[in-house]
Amino acid sequence: MKKAIISVISAAAIILSSTAVTADSAQKTAMDINGDGIVNTFDLVAARQTGLSGTKLKLLSDFLLNHGKGFTDETTTPITTEVTIDESCILEPKGTVHTGEGTFYGGGYVGGHAMLDPVSHDYWIVAMNHADYNEAQLAGAYLEVTGELGTINMLVTDELPEGKKGDLDLYTDAFPLIAPVEKGRVPVSWKIVPLDTAADAPVCYKYKVGTTEFWCGIQVRNHRYPITKLEYLKDGEFVEIQRRPYNYFESMEMGKGPFTFRITDIYGQQIIDENIPLSYDDTEIIPGHVQFPE
Repeated sequence: MKKAIISVISAAAIILSSTAVTADSAQKTAMDINGDGIVNTFDLVAARQTGLSGTKLKLLSDFLLNHGKGFTDETTTPITTEVTIDESCILEPKGTVHTGEGTFYGGGYVGGHAMLDPVSHDYWIVAMNHADYNEAQLAGAYLEVTGELGTINMLVTDELPEGKKGDLDLYTDAFPLIAPVEKGRVPVSWKIVPLDTAADAPVCYKYKVGTTEFWCGIQVRNHRYPITKLEYLKDGEFVEIQRRPYNYFESMEMGKGPFTFRITDIYGQQIIDENIPLSYDDTEIIPGHVQFPE
């Protein structure tokens, strides 16, 4: 598996090293802004979002720029997964819990608005309200959905246009696992979790029917977290590809390939995937070489 490059993008690109700290507890707590037990570039993102004072922000930035060397009595252990962070693409902190109402319907395995056919019946599927679906931004998101009877994981394959923000429309067979069927409409909570199949496999790609070197529709699949942006490399610069509400990125400028893609997820994490061929076969699933970290 190829390694992505690590950086934090704000006004300018700053190259940082993602480092886990094993300093004494007081020092570690001071630097661990997001409370995940690791001091790394994600703490810098959290620090900016929470309005940390300029002095403390500089201390954290300097600490990371020095590859974890900054405390007097600490040792460091590099994190093996490196990633690029684009702060402008961050939708929400990981683990954010949403609330709304849950209903049920019988569609989504074939013909869902996210166009993820064929959808494996190993997954429970769900349609998401228009606001959270956000023009396919959360297409393919893996959700942990909780109701009064329990919690299940579900794949977003469809849209619920009439739903309010937070609402979900669960597959008919899944609804009884979280609430009594006779209630029909119930309170639910949900959060985005890592897609299970992404734990040991790279992202992959599927081209839309009608794709040629003159017009291309491409979809990213098996991404650990939902995708915000897809770009391709052209003349040394990455060019963003327009996304359609039906979850394909489309362009008339990409050419014959092979392509180098930069993919950004809803947490600002970016990966670069090289040497992806163009395919005219709209049934082919093309494996990439990289995957987003947890």
